[in-house]
Amino acid sequence: MKLQTPVSIEPLARRFGFEDRFFFMGSCFADEVGGIMSSLGFSVTLNPFGVLYNPASIAQSLQRLESRESFTAADVVCCEGRYTSFYHHSRFSRDTAEAFLENANAALDAAASAFEAADVVVVTLGTSWVFRHKERDMIVSNCHKIPAREFERFRLSSEQSAALLEPIIARHPDKRWIFTVSPIRHLADGAHGNQLSKAALLLAVDSLVQRHPCAAYFPAYEIMMDELRDYRFYQENMTHPTAQAVGHIFECFRQFALTPECDKGIEEARRALKAAGHRKFQFGNTTPNE
Repeated sequence: MKLQTPVSIEPLARRFGFEDRFFFMGSCFADEVGGIMSSLGFSVTLNPFGVLYNPASIAQSLQRLESRESFTAADVVCCEGRYTSFYHHSRFSRDTAEAFLENANAALDAAASAFEAADVVVVTLGTSWVFRHKERDMIVSNCHKIPAREFERFRLSSEQSAALLEPIIARHPDKRWIFTVSPIRHLADGAHGNQLSKAALLLAVDSLVQRHPCAAYFPAYEIMMDELRDYRFYQENMTHPTAQAVGHIFECFRQFALTPECDKGIEEARRALKAAGHRKFQFGNTTPNE
């Protein structure tokens, strides 16, 4: 009796190992998988601007890495007494504009070097919906709790999303580009609205993969929807995958993108992590989460 519909995944013709440099950018699902790889000892740069959800924000962030154009006072916005920019996640917020710019530009410089050196760029698209700040006429990465009246919200078509990302891929054919669509559901527009958003992303990625031999698609979305089609694989909010689900998807990604020679190093890293976790929780240890 079959209890699943397994997703068939053809491994990359050229897979990667511990000697390669990975650059993850996109939704919080990129954080999850990239974080696992980092914990296992791979060379990983992860979301240098913070979590990004839509193709426009990801494209403009990649362009910033290419140009190394510094952030200036003109980019700074203030929200509830904290200073940040529309290019950044709220974790970059600081108490002064000067502190924000110093941190943001230091992160930009390091990330630009990492992107230049990266062998593999993994891009996870979360949603086709975007917010455009009316006064600045820009699609933002984060609204930072600024009043909704200052934004226009709309959905990018598959053609628009592909057009935003394609020039960047074309400028870097030496890198391997792996695209995924996040399995995390965005239900602000209901189940149907979420499916339309994901469908536009899937069509955009398919067109990119068809036109660029250096690009590939990893079916994280399909794995969640088909192999893990059960609410026990979702957190209590019913939109985010559980740690078990993320672990399963990572194992699929491992077989898709990583060489068999990585297996020994991965298992050694897991044993070390397990041993370190056990030591943290020994009797009398009052700071297990340090």
